[in-house]
Amino acid sequence: MLVTTAIENMIEFYEGNIHDIDHFLKVWALAKTIGEAEKLDAKTQEILEVAAVIHDIACPLCRVKYGNTNGAHQEAESGPLVEEFLSKLPVGTLDVSRIKWLVEHHHTYTNVDGMDYQILLEADFLVNAGESGYSKEMIENTCKNVFRTATGTHLLKNMYLEHSME
Repeated sequence: MLVTTAIENMIEFYEGNIHDIDHFLKVWALAKTIGEAEKLDAKTQEILEVAAVIHDIACPLCRVKYGNTNGAHQEAESGPLVEEFLSKLPVGTLDVSRIKWLVEHHHTYTNVDGMDYQILLEADFLVNAGESGYSKEMIENTCKNVFRTATGTHLLKNMYLEHSME
């Protein structure tokens, strides 16, 4: 129920911006898929899914404030937005802290701490690779240097590497 409510509230938050809505729904679907396939415990799965739903919460603010949605700007601006968004949902304090931390680091590929973090990075990259037209070389390097889950790696290879990229 928490994830469903977060999705509904995030759609409202984006005020009809179909690109942002489509993006977070794709990231959420892939994070959910990877998390379930990797057999996360229920609490970690829920934290992952909520973080995936709200991971780009700072994008509208960043577009206005900076004229772009650069990852560093998103990470810097997202904390207060996450806290405000989650204050309207039945989320415990420790879970708010973890979700906020994940959102504040979802463009940082070093010192990955936890499967929820790893899976969020992988799900977001899978979607960004297609939306941004990443090169095959970049995808191969990210597969080798960032991806760690069997499911995420399998999806990446099947989506971008084992079939011709158009």
